[in-house]
Formats: sequence, structure tokens, C-alpha cells
Amino acid sequence: QVQLVESGGGLVQAGGSLRLSCAASARTFSNYAMGWFRQAPGRERDFVATINWSGGRTYYAESVKGRFTISRDNAKNAVYLQMNMVKPEDTAEYYCAACTSRQLVADPIACDYWGQGTQVTVSS
Repeated sequence: QVQLVESGGGLVQAGGSLRLSCAASARTFSNYAMGWFRQAPGRERDFVATINWSGGRTYYAESVKGRFTISRDNAKNAVYLQMNMVKPEDTAEYYCAACTSRQLVADPIACDYWGQGTQVTVSS
């Protein structure tokens, strides 16, 4: 069983930055690829970014490529999402997920454990 707790969300102006964190309880955190997903009201949960078990490989949604950076620290059982140059369309509830594939995962169906989410609101 893996418990995930996100933090770092809040209100930010367009063009600003925000850093989300996700703390994991897993004893073998490095067994999991990690992902960030987001869900805006009335929309499906969308892929944002994923990182493989070692942190050596990453993959991003086109909408955030070049603006967001995913990273992980296996010694601290944590994954991060650095959000730069945010836009109003980035407004959503952000969730981190642990996926038992050790490689990159962009489909939420492939992820087994989810955090409770953290709200990000970008004002124009």
C-alpha cells in the first residue's frame, strides 16, 4: 500500500511559478514510476508529467512542455512538479500518482495509488 500526500498548491498570477510536492509512504518508492495529473471542473483527469523509477527519464504533456519540470528524490520518497510561466488554463486540482510500471506512465488507468489532490488556481 502506498499513501501519497500532495502539497504546494495555491493561488498564483499568470506568468508566475509554483512548486508542488508529493510525499510517499512506500517502503520501496523506487519501484514506482510517478506521475502528475490534473483535473479541472467538468473535465476528465489529464496527464501532465511522468518520471521513471530512477528519475533518468521524463515525459510531458504538450501543453506544459518547456514550462513544467518533474523530478524525484528517492532518498526522501518525494516527487515534485516545478511549474513556471503558469497560465489560467493550468487551473485545476493536481494529483500525484504511483504507478507499478517502473517506466514512464501517461495513462491514469495504469496508476495504482493516488493522492488527495492539491488545488492550483492561476489568475489572469
